[in-house]
Amino acid sequence: MGHNKLKRFAENATFPNVFQPEVTGDAKISFPLKGKWNADFFKNNNPIILELGCGKGEYTIGQARRFPNKNFIGMDIKGARLWRGAKTAVDEKLTNVAFVRNRIDFIEAYFGPAEVSEIWIPFPDPYPRQGKTEKRLVSASFVQRYRNIAKPGTIVHLKTDNEGLYEFCMEQVETNKYKLFANSADVYAEAEKLGEERYALLTQIQTYYEKQFLLQGKKIHYVEFGI
Repeated sequence: MGHNKLKRFAENATFPNVFQPEVTGDAKISFPLKGKWNADFFKNNNPIILELGCGKGEYTIGQARRFPNKNFIGMDIKGARLWRGAKTAVDEKLTNVAFVRNRIDFIEAYFGPAEVSEIWIPFPDPYPRQGKTEKRLVSASFVQRYRNIAKPGTIVHLKTDNEGLYEFCMEQVETNKYKLFANSADVYAEAEKLGEERYALLTQIQTYYEKQFLLQGKKIHYVEFGI
């Protein structure tokens, strides 16, 4: 493991906004903030928005700056990536930001029923190989996990460069009768269709991977649906 990664792991442990239990199994996690994020960490009743597979936390940080009356939590298994968002939040004194380091499979160990108000999934692993669709973060099994922690009607946002994942998500929306609020096969070309506010949120906040994909000339896809 590189010196840089070790340094970041060590620094994560000092941040007041990072939670990373040593265990990775759901059954072994007894997380004290589960169901108590508002009361015990954020100290307010503002809605909680999750960024799943947050990487460097671009949407967690970007939205926290824009919406001080909302709380934002990024979740990712990669501590060295997550460090960037956590450090930015500490440096900028963003008190409406937190990060959880673990696999998204264990999300129900960290959040109680109806605790989450909105979910962002920016550029997740598309799992393109046949037989891996259940691992996609918009598959029915993951959506059921989200329902177990989210308020009824919670909105899920998917951004991806992968056309197959975009089409899969649209199929899931239709098959499972989720409420479709918006979709685009080419976000940057459809400002009018998406509307001014949504378009700004989708294009003015860019993840590290999104910037790389845009440089490669790839189209960015988007689905927004209610669960």
